[in-house]
Amino acid sequence: MAAPLSVEVEFGGGAELLFDGIKKHQVTLPGQEEPWDIRNLLVWIKKNLLKERPELFIQGDSVRPGILVLVNDADWELLGELDYQLQDQDNILFISTLHGG
Repeated sequence: MAAPLSVEVEFGGGAELLFDGIKKHQVTLPGQEEPWDIRNLLVWIKKNLLKERPELFIQGDSVRPGILVLVNDADWELLGELDYQLQDQDNILFISTLHGG
């Protein structure tokens, strides 16, 4: 069984507006059978942090196109995207690149 993890989840570029305007969240993910990965984290975020308009953040089982995801300041595309296994004290940053105009 995977132990609980403490991670920092951040939102920027306007994405924080979907989370009551709060940019930084220190969260403890509960222990579970499978190791925590970004896919599981997104489900947890949707249930526990997302306050409005989930369609602007989630599409299918991933983030919506136009949302940049960085794990410890590295592009998640280099780390395996949804399959990246979270480590204790990871920092996960979601930045919206979608802007009205």
